[in-house]
Amino acid sequence: MRPITLQEPFRAVFYAPYYAALARDAYAKAGVSVTVRAGTQPSLAKDSVLNGDAHLAWGGPMRILLAHNADAASPLRNFGAAILGDPFFLIGRAPRPDFRLTDLRDMTLGTVSEVPTPWWTLQDDIRRAGLDPDSIARVTDQPMAANAAAVMEGRLDVAQLFEPFASQMERDGTGHVWHAAASRGPTSYTTYYSTAANIAEYAPEFRAMIRGLAATQAWFWAATPEEIAATIAGFFDGMDQTLLALCIARYRGLGIWTRDPHFPPEPWNRLEASMLSAGAIQRAPGYAHCVDDAIVTAALQETR
Repeated sequence: MRPITLQEPFRAVFYAPYYAALARDAYAKAGVSVTVRAGTQPSLAKDSVLNGDAHLAWGGPMRILLAHNADAASPLRNFGAAILGDPFFLIGRAPRPDFRLTDLRDMTLGTVSEVPTPWWTLQDDIRRAGLDPDSIARVTDQPMAANAAAVMEGRLDVAQLFEPFASQMERDGTGHVWHAAASRGPTSYTTYYSTAANIAEYAPEFRAMIRGLAATQAWFWAATPEEIAATIAGFFDGMDQTLLALCIARYRGLGIWTRDPHFPPEPWNRLEASMLSAGAIQRAPGYAHCVDDAIVTAALQETR
């Protein structure tokens, strides 16, 4: 098989299944050599695919929704799901077990500035809870680290953060999770994506990658959080493995990671609805037009 280049959007704990596939040589065992291009700006991952620097990327289906909203003929397609739950949390300084989203009407909320999806999905949840999200006082221009520090210091009521902030703050007693966005149910967050032309041209290689991901997912649900943390620790230099294991245990308990690479319509539809209600897209491109799950079915039917 031909060597494949895979684009990383940015480094994040919730991408753990993709790192585990690499660390365990799951792609090579499935018959394909995969090289990863490190990424720091998620918005640029699709450009790597479109300009030929990478054969495929992993990242948010929101990129494909935006692309198809702008151009109905966009060649980008999603396939091979790994994260179909929202990995973000609302974190406050003191415990608040009775927290409801409508409580945000009296608070100042620091929302994620690095990427837009967390707010698009949260504002839809808030709207469905009966509160106008535009009525909430928000800090929108600070990175997550700054918002976490503001919560710790009492300068901000609540912040929208992901791991490792949640587990680190709870471990250190500087913050507490009030709300897990994954509680809304399936929401598409991360899959492979490429162009339709690449999916056709590199079908054997992509099917092998899907089998490698599937094997990793089976291991991922059988391994302990400590085993997973030790396996992917090389991707998180400087992070304590005990903390990494806490993050993995929390995310797995919330069910954000899939058990196989299939990408069903329900999580796609919830993300699409959230982006429509946020005004991020003006029309619904639709699951059938943007997702290729047939290649996943074909990959999992093959034996080597």
